[in-house]
Amino acid sequence: SATHLTSTACLGGTACVVTGQPFDTAKVKMQTFPDMYKGIVDCFVKTYKQVGFRGFYKGTTPALVANIAENSVLFMCYGFCQQIVRRIVGVDRKTKLSDLQNAAAGSFASAFATLVLCPTELVKCRLQAMHEMQLSGKIIQGHNTVWSVVKGVIQKDGPLGFYRGLSSTLLREVPGYFFFFGGYELSRTFFASGRSKDELGPVPLLLSGGFGGSCLWIAVYPVDCVKSRIQVLSMAGKQAGFMGTFVTVVRTEGVLALYSGLKPTMIRAFLANGALFLAYEYSRKLMMKQIDSY
Repeated sequence: SATHLTSTACLGGTACVVTGQPFDTAKVKMQTFPDMYKGIVDCFVKTYKQVGFRGFYKGTTPALVANIAENSVLFMCYGFCQQIVRRIVGVDRKTKLSDLQNAAAGSFASAFATLVLCPTELVKCRLQAMHEMQLSGKIIQGHNTVWSVVKGVIQKDGPLGFYRGLSSTLLREVPGYFFFFGGYELSRTFFASGRSKDELGPVPLLLSGGFGGSCLWIAVYPVDCVKSRIQVLSMAGKQAGFMGTFVTVVRTEGVLALYSGLKPTMIRAFLANGALFLAYEYSRKLMMKQIDSY
């Protein structure tokens, strides 16, 4: 049911954000200002020295909203998109889909999730890189609260300003979630080795979720890097679109700049997505038990 999925998303989303936020903050800082940091340790040390511990949790509120909203829509649409795939393939509602078909359903579902994700992620990224924007002199006075960033976007660009970076978010989500659900299902198939996937315990589920998350980020990391730049740097004035930003980064900083911040992302992807899928599978089993008992 929708309520059940929303509560799962709340649980999974909170687990994701609390464990992963410091790594996500390091990722956004390193993506938008790669020259400022030598690596993940340098980024953590400098952030702690300059802003203190709270610097790691900048943008937590929008991150939480983004995560819960995205996962609610994603998993709600995932079931619906699985039915669409069944209809396209021409099998009945009860048929188990292959790993590839599940991956396609997840990819469809992510397109819907992008619509709720883009605005919240824009606010989150801007808060995370606010300190660097001031340090580099791109902006004089930064807004340090969620509300002041929201107000700033509305005043400068109107409601559509929240959808800056929409095309790069879509470019990240749609192929990314193909690899996400594909990696997750493949990994579960591997651990089940002939048995039913539903019998898997918490450790294989955690590892499968972590593997799915890692597949997503390896596949689409450069796209995410461009998205972060567009969303953060557009604070200081007009920013080029996806192709313009991509070409500028490659020309002026080299291809490797598109991979800055990959290390903290991989750590976070494994921890956060392991927790997310564990919460999702267990609450789905609970839901099925409740339905069966009626």
